[in-house]
Amino acid sequence: MDLSTLLDDGAWTTPPVSARMDDSRLVVEAREESDAWRTTSYGFVHDDAHALLAPLGSAEAVEVSFLLDFDQQFDQAGVMIRVDEETWIKAGVEVSDGLPQVGAVVTRGASDWSVAPVPEWRDREVTVRASRSGDAVTVRARVEDEPWRLVRVAPLVPGADARAGLFCCAPTRAGLRVTFTAHRRGEPDGSLH
Repeated sequence: MDLSTLLDDGAWTTPPVSARMDDSRLVVEAREESDAWRTTSYGFVHDDAHALLAPLGSAEAVEVSFLLDFDQQFDQAGVMIRVDEETWIKAGVEVSDGLPQVGAVVTRGASDWSVAPVPEWRDREVTVRASRSGDAVTVRARVEDEPWRLVRVAPLVPGADARAGLFCCAPTRAGLRVTFTAHRRGEPDGSLH
C-alpha cells in the first residue's frame, strides 16, 4: 500500500492541519499541541496525534519512511499501531533535549517511553518497521540502507483488532511539516534476531 492509497483508504485518528501528495511523497502539517500520551509521569492524556491508519493483520509488518528534517522539542514522526485509546504503540524519531532520538511509546492503560540518541540520523531518510506476529510487535529502525536497529519488542494481544500506519505530532509548536516518503506492508519478520 503506497502513500497515495493509504491517504485514500486509511482514516485519520485526528485530522492534521493539512495532508497533500507532492509527487510520490505525503507532506503532513501537524497541529500545535498534538500528541499521544497517557498519564505516566506527566499526569495528562493526549490522544490527538495525527495517525493515518489502515487495518493490520495478525501476522503483518508495516514500514513507514520519512525525512528527518525537523528539530524542535518533541517534534515526532514514525509508525503507529492502535487498538483503542488505551492500547497503542508509536515508534519513530522524536526530538528531545536538542537531539533526534529513536524510540517507542507503548501504552496499555498508561504510557511508557524509551529513547536513544541518533544525532547522525539528522537530515536523512528514516524507516521504522513494526512487525506483528503472535503476541508481540517487534520494532526496528534504520536510516537509508544501513543495518536495522532493534528498538523495542512489545506485547500485543493476539487477535486484537489493530490498525497501523504513519503518524506525526507537534506537542510544543505550530508549523511542523513531515515529509513521508514511503508506506509498505508485508510479511512479518521471521525471527527476533
